[in-house]
Amino acid sequence: MQSTANTVSEYLAELPEDRQTAIRQIRAVIRKNLPKGYAETMQYGMITYVVPHKLYQAGYHCNPSDALPYASLASQKNHMAVYLSSVYMMPALQQWLREQYAERGLKLDMGKSCIRFRKLEQLPLDVIGEVIAKVPVGDFIMAYEDGLKLSRSNKARAGA
Repeated sequence: MQSTANTVSEYLAELPEDRQTAIRQIRAVIRKNLPKGYAETMQYGMITYVVPHKLYQAGYHCNPSDALPYASLASQKNHMAVYLSSVYMMPALQQWLREQYAERGLKLDMGKSCIRFRKLEQLPLDVIGEVIAKVPVGDFIMAYEDGLKLSRSNKARAGA
């Protein structure tokens, strides 16, 4: 079930104690390692770190009135998740992340951008901090725009 909380404080308050503790710890790691320029907000029912419109006026292509999401943190029905747009858009970063999990002997349960876990011990916080820190705002915007150009080019070729 998607949260309707308007603030991060409201979101955290509605979580069960065990989830609240885990989400707070992950949030602290993200905030400590977040490069300058990103902002914390609530977006899509999750704690989300975005490129604010003042830095990227175009916003998110799916809904330009939304700021461009960089990372999100959520408590879902059956798991918790960290969503990392940079890992989805940057294959080398995804490979690095996979290697970090393997080196630690941890199982990576990952979709396109989301890392799912049930217990905090399944999430290497040092790796999460490092992956968050690796992508400055300008690099993220460039990767995002490159991905949009590629997507549009592929669609144009498919329609030709």
